[in-house]
Amino acid sequence: MKIGFLGSGKMAEAILASVVNGGICEPWDVTACDISEERRKLMADSYDVVTTSDAKETVADCKVLVIAVRPQDLDVLLQDVKEKLTEKHLVISICAGKTLKVLRKGLGKKPRLIRVMPNLGLRVNEGMVVYCADKSAKPADKKLVQKIFSAAGKVLELAEKHMDAVTALSGSGPAFFAYCLQAMTEGGKELGLPKDAALLLAEQTMLGTAVYLQQTGADLTKFIQAVCSKGGTTDAGMQVLAASDVASVYAATLAAAAKRSAELA
Repeated sequence: MKIGFLGSGKMAEAILASVVNGGICEPWDVTACDISEERRKLMADSYDVVTTSDAKETVADCKVLVIAVRPQDLDVLLQDVKEKLTEKHLVISICAGKTLKVLRKGLGKKPRLIRVMPNLGLRVNEGMVVYCADKSAKPADKKLVQKIFSAAGKVLELAEKHMDAVTALSGSGPAFFAYCLQAMTEGGKELGLPKDAALLLAEQTMLGTAVYLQQTGADLTKFIQAVCSKGGTTDAGMQVLAASDVASVYAATLAAAAKRSAELA
């Protein structure tokens, strides 16, 4: 099986790394296509894969294609490769906001199609990936997507109607969680902690909480209540949070990201 990456940015690199390092494909069966000579050199030097700037050549050589260009660059790419696509091609798109309908229009009727929303956690083997499949996709295509992405994180199939919400929550979510981490770190600094210590405390606490909740399956409300001993330190802090509008701010943040995802279609 040969896999071609049409676009070799950071997210494409994360997926490519999981494919090569996870033993899904040998490096010589992977092609990284990008207009940037710098990105091509990085891919070749780091992963020993084939590189090219020719998208048509990539389509001709690879029957599995990962479209990883910016949404605003998608139309130009599809116009370039459309005539080279056949019924033997499986196209996996990670373009944010681009629906199966939009992709189908640009790709033509021949290739099989799956839409994927990954996140940056793939780069450290802790990604969250959601996909939806076009009716043309075969069960084996879905299994391949599961195999490719589960090498670097969790994979979930959902109906396409959920993809804008997915884009907001897990696609854009790393930035939102980092913002929260930044605020916690700044709060620690204001209490007199050294910056590096405050950052480590915040990062490890976020990581440990997430791992604990995922591994135990604990109910979030009950978990919060269990940590909040009445009259204790956590309870004092939670009273401030409960009296604030932080929950509505997070909801509005996700709504804005989801709206933008829909607009990108």
